[in-house]
Amino acid sequence: MTSPLLVVVGPTASGKTSLACALARELGAEIVSADSQQCYRGLDAGTAKPSPEERSAAPHHLLDVAEPEEQLDAARFVQLADAAIAEVDRRGKRVIVAGGTGLWVRALLRGLLDAPGASTGFRDQFRRELEEEGLPALHARLALVDPDAARAIRPNDRVRIERALEVHALVGRRLSELQREHAFAEERYPARIVHLAPPREVLQQSIARRTRALFESGALERETRWLIDRCERVPGARKALKIIGYGEMADALADRCTREEAEERVAARTRQYAKRQRTWFTKEYGAPAPAWPPDAARLCAQAAQWYEGASRR
Repeated sequence: MTSPLLVVVGPTASGKTSLACALARELGAEIVSADSQQCYRGLDAGTAKPSPEERSAAPHHLLDVAEPEEQLDAARFVQLADAAIAEVDRRGKRVIVAGGTGLWVRALLRGLLDAPGASTGFRDQFRRELEEEGLPALHARLALVDPDAARAIRPNDRVRIERALEVHALVGRRLSELQREHAFAEERYPARIVHLAPPREVLQQSIARRTRALFESGALERETRWLIDRCERVPGARKALKIIGYGEMADALADRCTREEAEERVAARTRQYAKRQRTWFTKEYGAPAPAWPPDAARLCAQAAQWYEGASRR
């Protein structure tokens, strides 16, 4: 019997962690994180990891499982998540998956896209062409070979443009076609989705409060200094400076901008990220439910009933 999963998704700062903890306490569940940033050790405040109090309220899995210089992709996440879910299931506990990395949630529930792995040769060539032609030209090339993918991928999204062109070059098929086929893949786990979507103004206020607290507490500065020091010893850790907050604080520490400017940039990037997450989850799971604010007690009763039914099937 495959473990049934209650899956709490939504944009950053929407309250996923607090709701998941409340549900876990009442349901006797443990939480598996589906967050592509909270997996890194040493990056706590900047990635909004659960607080010590929240961690004590319910066991959490897949936090702090990689160093900042490591690459944890969807395939590795699924391996780790499957192992954690199996472990929780063996102890007779229920499982709640909570996180905002939509691709990871999709991979866990429906498996990985049947597409080729990365090609060093293609990516070396892509980087040469990127330097010679620029990203707009490569996005235009993608529009010729895979118009649907080009419409879905922002013109400045180098990583996704590269991947879409790579898939087409390696197998001669459009990434968008493979994704549509994958949408009908059999689910790996029975799952009930709790999709959080606060009103836009509520979410923006939450983002502003979180950003202000990050700068006022000094936590982001301490973590950024630690990360900069690590980058000097382990150059591969520099990729973690791309995580929202750390690069901006590094610029402020180097006097490339003021603290106020850094805070404004962090808030703006977080709003943009939340908008992309909302679009992803709405497309993936339809209109958000429950209505805002979520009724934790009602959700808990519904989830308990669903778990029982799913376990009997």
